[in-house]
Amino acid sequence: MAEGTRGAYEGQDPHRWWGLVIIALAQLMVVLDATIVNIALPSAQMDLHISNGNRQWVITAYTLAFGGLLLLGGRIADYVGRKRTFVIGLIGFAAASGLGGAAVNSGMLFGARALQGTFAALLAPSALSLLTTSFSDPKERAKAFGIYGAIAGAGSAIGLIAGGVLTEYLDWRWCLYVNVPIAIIAVFGASALLHDRPGHAEARLDIPGVVLGCGGLVAIVYGFSEAEPRGWTDPLVLGLLAGGVALLLAFVWWQTRATHPLLPLHIIRDRNRAGCFLTMGLTTIGLFGTFLFMTYYFQTVLGYSPLKTGMAFLPMTVMIIIGSTQVSARLMGRLPPRFLMVPGLLLASGGLAILTQLTVQAEYATHLLPAELLIGLGMGMTFMPVMATATQGVAPQDSGVTSATVNTSQQVGGSIGTALLNTIATSTAAAYVVAHLRNPTQVEEITRVGVVHGYTVAIWCAVAIMLAAAVMAGLMVTVKPPPKHPAAREGPVTEPAT
Repeated sequence: MAEGTRGAYEGQDPHRWWGLVIIALAQLMVVLDATIVNIALPSAQMDLHISNGNRQWVITAYTLAFGGLLLLGGRIADYVGRKRTFVIGLIGFAAASGLGGAAVNSGMLFGARALQGTFAALLAPSALSLLTTSFSDPKERAKAFGIYGAIAGAGSAIGLIAGGVLTEYLDWRWCLYVNVPIAIIAVFGASALLHDRPGHAEARLDIPGVVLGCGGLVAIVYGFSEAEPRGWTDPLVLGLLAGGVALLLAFVWWQTRATHPLLPLHIIRDRNRAGCFLTMGLTTIGLFGTFLFMTYYFQTVLGYSPLKTGMAFLPMTVMIIIGSTQVSARLMGRLPPRFLMVPGLLLASGGLAILTQLTVQAEYATHLLPAELLIGLGMGMTFMPVMATATQGVAPQDSGVTSATVNTSQQVGGSIGTALLNTIATSTAAAYVVAHLRNPTQVEEITRVGVVHGYTVAIWCAVAIMLAAAVMAGLMVTVKPPPKHPAAREGPVTEPAT
């Protein structure tokens, strides 16, 4: 029996379940903040006189900083300690949220959103690594990751609901202010309930790796975000994407030579873990773009109010929670993870396929609700085993950076998906209008039909990407179910003991 396995379940933190509440609360705040301002964006744009060309930065500034700095945040968590990093992230996130809520101009709001993303990059990996190290019993671990997976999966939809409620009954600024009391509660809860070993001195910061890795990710995410307004052939977009790829290749080369690498390559050399990272990235490429289309479809095509739009996402949120806590959490200890991931991704693909049949007069109960139920259940069955498998079986000093890599694949995938699918939808809609407009009096009607046509074409692309994620999970994640006896190896990811 490996040394790290003896007494694995002895001396567990008696407050671990209350600690999970705090971790889940913080994770919900981070995840929903990527979407909570979506519904509030028109009000914020009008209030602060933000141009149409610049309004995207309310969203992009957050995802850029978040996705680009996650690896650094994970290594900082390993270096200075997860609990300390978690608390610093909470305090910084609350301060940035208050700054954004008090914004008097667009620059102040964009800067605050970038600061939120920066502190989220500290908070998210430390939260996941605290969860990973707090639960060692396979059954308890499955339940804990079921709850965490439900939060991570449903956070985007919950953000849309909360954004609708706050915008309609209070003010768009409360979409940012709401984070302050949540963070304060989480700080006090973390101080009292979370426990962690000191940071690992050997996990020193790899400064060249930070510059190359974070710079490459920021360049790629920025390039994709600029592709929608500028076009894919724009020199700036091509330069950013090419430069980002070059920086990431240089990053990989440097990681083979660095004494203390930012991302130890043995983490991604493991077949199962690499499969989880790729599955997460592909899944969120298809999912995040669909969230964007459905939001605009509800408001601009069907004429829903912000609150009604948010509530329209509720069935998907409920199914994500059911899929994570009632399906994945119960079956994770009995089935190989891919036996949950692949069916989940196929269900989600089926739900997306239903959305390709949308029209300008689609009924919610017959066209949208069935799709939401399938997508939600599928995502609930997918997120939990992906995160549990990707983060289990790593050395303690690498748990923070491994957790950060999972979050990075999610955020970068979401950013790429939003830019890629939005560009496809916009260009397809424009081409449709040009091809079908015969009578100037029909401009409004043809434009609405063209917009919906653009959405459906882009969603077909999302279906293909989601199916590719299912193939990736089926072929690469070959790990067996976790052992039922404490004496057996703990994690599903096979990796030589160090």
